Amino acid sequence: MCGIIGIIGSNPVNQELYDGLTVLQHRGQDAAGILTCDGNRVYLRKDNGLVRDVFHTRHMLQLMGTMGIGHVRYPTAGCDSRAEAQPFYVNSPFGLALGHNGNLTNTRELSDALFREDLRQINTNSDSEILLNVFAHELYAAVGEARLRATPDDIFNAVRGVYRRCRGAYAVVVLIVGYGILAFRDPFGIRPLVFGQREESGGDSRMFASESVALDVLGYELVRDVAPGEAVLFGVDGKVHTRVCADDPKLAPCLFEYVYLARPDSIMDDVAVYKTRMRMGEKLGRRLKQDWPDNDIDVVIPVPDTSRTSALQMAWELGLKYREGFIKNRYIGRTFIMPGQAQRRKSVRQKLNVIDLEFRGKNVLLVDDSIVRGTTSQQIIQMARDAGAKRVYFASAAPPVRFPNVYGIDMPTTAELVGSGRDTEQIRGQIGADRVFYQELGDLEEAVREGNPRIDAFDASCFSGHYITGDVSPEYLERIETVRGARAGVQSASELDSTDVSELQ
Repeated sequence: MCGIIGIIGSNPVNQELYDGLTVLQHRGQDAAGILTCDGNRVYLRKDNGLVRDVFHTRHMLQLMGTMGIGHVRYPTAGCDSRAEAQPFYVNSPFGLALGHNGNLTNTRELSDALFREDLRQINTNSDSEILLNVFAHELYAAVGEARLRATPDDIFNAVRGVYRRCRGAYAVVVLIVGYGILAFRDPFGIRPLVFGQREESGGDSRMFASESVALDVLGYELVRDVAPGEAVLFGVDGKVHTRVCADDPKLAPCLFEYVYLARPDSIMDDVAVYKTRMRMGEKLGRRLKQDWPDNDIDVVIPVPDTSRTSALQMAWELGLKYREGFIKNRYIGRTFIMPGQAQRRKSVRQKLNVIDLEFRGKNVLLVDDSIVRGTTSQQIIQMARDAGAKRVYFASAAPPVRFPNVYGIDMPTTAELVGSGRDTEQIRGQIGADRVFYQELGDLEEAVREGNPRIDAFDASCFSGHYITGDVSPEYLERIETVRGARAGVQSASELDSTDVSELQ
């Protein structure tokens, strides 16, 4: 999971790119980067860290130009160095820079083909650099040696070449020097991507972003989502070109985006995230009433922040009090996307503090968006008991996470997933709750699809084990397990064998 943004207009875009990335910071806290273009010159700043730490005044002054792209990176295997930060840039053809959200599943084959057939050297372990070089090669082939300029048809033909070669999940923005900003989305639309526009005196300004909230904050009007298998080109001449470049695309967005990753004030694939989480709480509340009609719950308390919407609606459905029992330190990062288990354990008590009065002598129902490793849930339950709760029940707005995600969410190994190989009662014992309630997968899918009945299917792989792209074999999953397991035993991914890391990407 990462956040991407692209802006083209008639005024300098450096400040807007910075502001947009801060709005998308929840999608990645590991590294940030911005590349701008002024005529035929490009300017790049990227480094590890939060947006506010990577960009200082001296950097912003150097990011000149009226078009640019930006990226915030979520930490995944092989992404510990500054060199892995995005955007990536190659100078041929024309000058190309790319920001990518997602994960390719055939990286090993692509890397080999790029070196042996396309004669291109890859300098990092990032699948995003591979994706950029695939596009660069396809664009060069589409333009041909005898021509000096590319047409929109050439650019779309290059995207077709990417679709023929690349498997997995990818939402992409590409800056093409002298031409404009291109965006495209994989044929299943697994990762989100929207675009909007804003009227200005010197001409319309246009913007791509991972989530609509970035458009809102910068005053852009949401036009629509980039469709699965579609490419959209914002030209430097102000023209907009669109084309579906993939064969037989279908919309199958990632369910975990709506559960956890996206901000509640975003709209993705015509689905309001906030409304979806309300429906998730409503459906979970109804199921709890059905399965446990004589419950003794006194109060519903959310685990901040993502679960608040679901918890509030669940409390309303159950006819129970809703209370805030945890206060969050907003200067601590999201524990799910922290790179190390030890760091996650340490951060939970730093991140949350208990309001004892809301727990003392009560039977409490804690509501969280999901349970992944179970480590955080276990600590939160213990905090509730330490605060004087008589009984602690735990509800998850998502089904049990039982399988690894291969489409850009760096979930742990199967052995680390508390839902893997355990039934609900065993999970209850593992995390120390008095009772555990899970959302049904069908209810979760229905909660999202109510917002957009045109959604064909979902990537629910981490819940169901079914991988929507159809190319994820047991051998591939075994390689992931091997690499992630090895990574857990070293200080950083840079200590791993580079070939193994590239296989995971």
